[in-house]
This record gives sequence, structure tokens and C-alpha cells, in this order.
Amino acid sequence: MKKLLALLLAGTMALGMAACGGSSSTSGGAETGPASTESVSDADAELIKAAQDEGTLVVYGSCEEEYLAAACENFQQKYGIEVQYQRLSTGEVQSKIEEEAGNPSGDVWFGGTTDPYNIAASEGLLEAYEAKNASHLISDIYRDADGYWYGIYKGILGFMVNRDELERMGIDKPEDWKDLLDEKYKGLIWLSNYNTAGTAKLVVNTMIQKYGHDEGIQYLVDLDKNVQVYTKSGSGPSKNVGTGECVIGIGFLHDGITQIEDNGYGNIDLIIPSTGTSFEVGATAIFKGCKHPNAAKLWIEYALSPDCVELAAQNGSYQFLVLDNAEQPAVAAEFGLDPENVMDYDFEDAKENTTKYVEEVMNALGSAADDRFETE
Repeated sequence: MKKLLALLLAGTMALGMAACGGSSSTSGGAETGPASTESVSDADAELIKAAQDEGTLVVYGSCEEEYLAAACENFQQKYGIEVQYQRLSTGEVQSKIEEEAGNPSGDVWFGGTTDPYNIAASEGLLEAYEAKNASHLISDIYRDADGYWYGIYKGILGFMVNRDELERMGIDKPEDWKDLLDEKYKGLIWLSNYNTAGTAKLVVNTMIQKYGHDEGIQYLVDLDKNVQVYTKSGSGPSKNVGTGECVIGIGFLHDGITQIEDNGYGNIDLIIPSTGTSFEVGATAIFKGCKHPNAAKLWIEYALSPDCVELAAQNGSYQFLVLDNAEQPAVAAEFGLDPENVMDYDFEDAKENTTKYVEEVMNALGSAADDRFETE
């Protein structure tokens, strides 16, 4: 029901964002106009006034549509600033702002793993901002040292499997990364597209950091022999596990929780790889050269507050939160997911080398996987 209501809300936000193209919306449901600053906490009144004078904010969101819609609607109601938003994968946002070359049609980026954010930062496409509410981050690993992005949640990478289908085929569940290379899983695995999904970029970095450069790339080449589909979005595999179209999905386990809790797929099991896995930091950032810089700064402060991040669990997104003043989604712990049971991920290596690593993986795969990489 929560998901249905969120989708109905998103459906009513149908005013076009012509400059952005694609599927986009404008937050609705409340008249825009100056909001009272007396009820606003953790944001400077002068910044709020400057943002309200700009009047508009354009958000590119790489989290799920329901959460994006709720976050934008709440910002608009809270501050009286019109919000236009568009849901794109992190890879699509990265490509879009690279093409726009310092003249972005969006103001801020919201959600999605940080590997593409780091690429954009290294290319000079993000604006540094020292956020007041960053003081609530539980660790410095959840922010860029120079203020180019800030973390809002943490997601654990793992496997989602359709228990019924595996039992029907008489196949055991995979327990670790190298299990996925077994021939018995041929045609059963779904992963996301290394070119379009931040989730897949994290998989590339994880395998290289876990096994070493050459062996990590070879692992992905070997894994490809068992992959049936590469989806455009990182959450794509999770959305097809419950139906059995995808038997084993690689992705963030909170997406699996969404399918179980909100869509009623009790046949999904969640697996943290036994020898360790990595995690994403879902982030938010300002695009350099954006049209509404004060509204963008206010968005960062808002995104780093319970008013924003606690909307996630209310709208089908069950990531662990990384703010000390926000309430964690209890359901994530109920599934036995330990947010600390992860490898020591090298964010600097990922920042410096993700683009190169993805190119190397695609070159190693050659034409073998071309017809299975989804971009639409």
C-alpha cells in the first residue's frame, strides 16, 4: 500500500521538465511560496531566504522513485520552493553532466552510490560545499574530504535469490562470490550494467580490491558466462527475483527487503557473501555551475537531516542511515543485516580508477556480452 500511494503521488507530479528530457516531474500537492523559517531546524535563515528568492530547485535522483518523490515533495512543502526532479541511474547522471560540461540543467544529485560521484568530482563537475549538518555524520568515511559529496545512507552488496526456484531445480544457494562461477548457475544470474549503474561499478571495484587487479577482472569475465541479463539500473535485478524471472540477483540487499516487505515476495532470501562484501555510500552533491546555488546548498542541509532521510523507510527504501540524529529502519536489522560486516573498501582507489577499471572489464568481455547490456 505504501508503494501504491507513493506511485500515485509521483503520477500526479506530471508537469514536464523540458530542459532535462526523459521521465521527469515537478513536486505538487502544496502551493509554493515563502515558508516560515521558525519551524525550520538545522538550516541558516539567511540561506533559506536566499534559496526562496531563487524559487526553484532541479534534482536528479538516483535513489528509487518513491523515495525521490517523497523527498522532493517534502522539501517543497517545507521551504516553499518549487522542486523539479528526474529519476536517472548514477551512470546516466554522470554521462549527462559530462555532456553539459559545466552548464548543468540540474542543481543537485540525490542518492546512488559514490563511485560515479567521485568520477564527477575528479572531472570538476561537482561544487564543494561545507555543510553545517555534516556534523551529524557518524564517520568521516561518509563524506568527501573536500565537501564534494555527503553520504545519506549505507547499503550492503550481496545476493538475492528465489528460494522456490532453486529448490525446484535442486540447486543450493550460493554462499560466496566464487560460488557464482559454478556452471550450475548458468543463465540464472542478473547483474546491472557496468556503464550505467553505480551498483555495477561498485561490483567491479569490489572484485579488484578483493582478488587483485588481474584476478578481479578475470573473475568478472568468468562470471559473465553465467549472467543472463545486465539491467540498466542497479535495483533492476531485485525487481525480478520474486517473480522467478531472475533466480539470483546481485545488488544491494535493501532492495531485496523492499521486494519482501512492500511487494510481498516471501520467497526471496538475502545473502551476505561469506568471505566479505563491500557497501555503498548513497550520496548527495551540488553540480558545479548550477542555476540555483542557494537552493542547492539548502537541499544538502535538508538531505543531511532526519526530515529527509527518515522518509526512505516510509517509501520502500530500507538502507542503513549514516546520521547520528536519524532513526534506523528497524526492518533492516530484522533481516540480520549487519551494517558493519563489510570489507575495508578503498574509496580513494575507486575515486582514481573506476573509469579505467570499467573500461578494462568491458574490453576483457569483448563482444560476448554486448547484446545483454541494457541501456533503456
